[in-house]
Amino acid sequence: MASTKVSSRGQVVLPASIRARKGWGPGTELEVVDRGNEVVLRRRSRRAELYPPITMEEALARLPRYEGPPVSDEEIETELAQYIRRDWWRENGGRYVSGRPFPRP
Repeated sequence: MASTKVSSRGQVVLPASIRARKGWGPGTELEVVDRGNEVVLRRRSRRAELYPPITMEEALARLPRYEGPPVSDEEIETELAQYIRRDWWRENGGRYVSGRPFPRP
């Protein structure tokens, strides 16, 4: 295990072997995570910048809206059954579900 010291300016030098293994060259931005009795360094994620957190209302507003005629439960069940008989069997090689195979088309 490698060790290092904190300088008077609060700087820490990471051993070259660790920097090389992680691919952390000069200028690499790291996140510092305080986990109680330990501190974790990890490459800074751009996820938060690219995908900022949103509220549930914002997420729902981004979903496409169905603007067709109303569809009954029976119509949905009929379409699903047709899909299962026609496409699922072909796409999945007739795999078993709950111990029973889907009926062949």
